[in-house]
Amino acid sequence: MHNAGLGCWPARRAAMSPGRVALIFGERRVTYAELHDRIARLAAALRDSGVRRGDRVAYLGPNHPAFVETMFAAWTLGAIFVPLNFRLTAAELEYQLQHSGASVLIHAPGMPAVSAPVTYSRDEIPEKEPIYPDESVGLDDVAAILYTSGTTGHPKGAMLTHGNLIWNCYNLLVCVDVASDEVTLVSAPLFHVAALDQCLLPTFLKGGTSVIMPSWDVDGCFDLIERHRVTWMFGVATMFAGLSQSPRWAGADLGSVRSLMTGGASVPEALIHRYQERGLLFCQGYGMTETAPGATFLEARESREHVGSAGLPVFFADVRCVRPDLTDTDPGEPGEVLVRGPNVTPGYWNDPPATAAAFADGAWFRSGDVAVVDGSGHFRIVDRTKDMYISGGENVYPAEVEAAIFEHPGVAEVAVVGVPDPRWGEVGRAFVVPRQGSALEPGDVPAFLRDRLAKYKIPVYVDVVGDLPKTGSNKVRKGPLRNLPLPG
Repeated sequence: MHNAGLGCWPARRAAMSPGRVALIFGERRVTYAELHDRIARLAAALRDSGVRRGDRVAYLGPNHPAFVETMFAAWTLGAIFVPLNFRLTAAELEYQLQHSGASVLIHAPGMPAVSAPVTYSRDEIPEKEPIYPDESVGLDDVAAILYTSGTTGHPKGAMLTHGNLIWNCYNLLVCVDVASDEVTLVSAPLFHVAALDQCLLPTFLKGGTSVIMPSWDVDGCFDLIERHRVTWMFGVATMFAGLSQSPRWAGADLGSVRSLMTGGASVPEALIHRYQERGLLFCQGYGMTETAPGATFLEARESREHVGSAGLPVFFADVRCVRPDLTDTDPGEPGEVLVRGPNVTPGYWNDPPATAAAFADGAWFRSGDVAVVDGSGHFRIVDRTKDMYISGGENVYPAEVEAAIFEHPGVAEVAVVGVPDPRWGEVGRAFVVPRQGSALEPGDVPAFLRDRLAKYKIPVYVDVVGDLPKTGSNKVRKGPLRNLPLPG
């Protein structure tokens, strides 16, 4: 095959395991042979609409088999896939469509259309005779553009090559014993790289089954695990916290689960211990969209000894922790995480200044994340550089404070931000969601932390709230919390 990228995967997998179930969605079960046929027919329709090698094909909608079909159909033609976050406003979506230059937008059945040169609903695309082109695609060709959450201005379009995505699969398979009989629950949004390249693509590569969950739901997750005997799932901390706090937690049948994988934000040690008490170990990793996404990984066998660690650098990448002058930090000294490897983005779509600013010494991607490295080389992510605040001359990392607050038995979720203070420069403000049935009061939190944290780390303000604002991948959005007025 001339197509050395991801576009050849459906044909190869259909040849090797045509009768295995590739996807489960609701009552639908799609084999690899059936999926390959649907992808080839969609590729024919896209080619008839004018899509050629290098063109951008966008997809809008929640998790659905149409996402998988559109993605592989684009790659079959040598086109670039642009997954969109369906929770964005029309203006935000139109910016990304215009910025990427997408010529075709396919949206999931039932989704409202957004302005684009050519727009289709997946269930309305005319049936075409399948085509099996063999476009010349290399590992350095761009496979996808994923828009990263921007803190100011417009989001940036991180380019991921076919090689970036494939090397990440290799890194994942080195760290996790993904099997050909894997039943993977895809519960996080596929328009984010973690669900796509830490779950779906490695499962596809191994010939396993992906159970696609349209949106996150605690009860739905328990139901799917029990019904399909799910063996592997990924989630961020808030998702796993929701499962452990459910009334179904104690009696849920989780006997089929072999691996739990988490990342996206620091995971409180109390939550990790809660799963260990059920005999469930986390594979915990750290990464970002620009590293496709894995940068470090903690294998399950090490999770008890290094609770809360983000692990060691993945097999096919180098990771450093550096001072502002780019010299390596000493063990235990906080510094910025830099990553270099075949999984690292070549840069941002049509944005040379942002690309240049993202790399140190031309090769090391600057994460903007703060970590400490222990004597054995294990990384522990302390916080985002932008989330750190300085109180009375002392650096405060909200993730550390959040982990301490989360140990309170009455706390379900927590987010801490820095806010202005005339005396100390900045102080902490904690937003706490109480557990169901808890009578948590604001004053309970500082009292609980008094013997756990230095005084300057204890939040001055505590808000007890019903929920926290979140991104499409269930990460807490701290920007809206920082902008809230302080109590009178």
